[in-house]
Amino acid sequence: MRALAVIPARYGSTRLPAKPLADIHGKPMIQWVYERAKKAKSISQVIVATDDERVAEVVRTFGGEVMMTSSDIQSGTDRVAAVADQIKADIYVNVQGDEPLMIAEAIDQAVALIASGKFTMGTIMTPMKDPSDLTNPAVVKVIADKTGRSIYYSRHPIPYSRGEVPTEGGDFVCRRHVGLYTYTPETLFRIRSLPVSALEKAEMLEQLRAMEDGIAIGISELDFLSIGVDTPEELEKVRSLLKS
Repeated sequence: MRALAVIPARYGSTRLPAKPLADIHGKPMIQWVYERAKKAKSISQVIVATDDERVAEVVRTFGGEVMMTSSDIQSGTDRVAAVADQIKADIYVNVQGDEPLMIAEAIDQAVALIASGKFTMGTIMTPMKDPSDLTNPAVVKVIADKTGRSIYYSRHPIPYSRGEVPTEGGDFVCRRHVGLYTYTPETLFRIRSLPVSALEKAEMLEQLRAMEDGIAIGISELDFLSIGVDTPEELEKVRSLLKS
């Protein structure tokens, strides 16, 4: 099966302008993401999808493949769909451009969720080890059922507890969600055709548009740390981690 990885990369960011081009030890953040996606064994091709020529030029400079997409596109999923309009694949992978700590194994596991035929959309979660992450709205929380299907995503602690925070085997019941999605073509185009949902608006999480429409999102767990960079503080944390 042909799996195409698309890295959506908008130049504009309210909290961190020019985010894809942020320097991390001599390389722009988008290059870190691109190089890590290329290492995934399941991926046939990697494309950066951007709305800004400044990002495109940087990608070309380090030898990456890039496609220009409309600046009117509002979500990463919709930008992946714009690439899918032009390049056919069996599985599309949305590797978010602000995840420079992404690992190839996570991409391969997310692709496997679709290749198995059990799900038409997949993603990844990791154990949540820092208690402060529970109340940090920048850290997206997820809970899943025993069949490996997502139940809900939130920026708030889930599930709510009136007493001690619930744990399971020493870990928090909720997990940390990683910014990575896989889709069949049919599901990708279905999501694009849907209006922005009430839950998506409330949480500012695009995957809730799919869940609210009844799309089951398969989820696999890996023990690694991936931080979505949305603020200068998160950028410094990633720099520190990659340095070590």
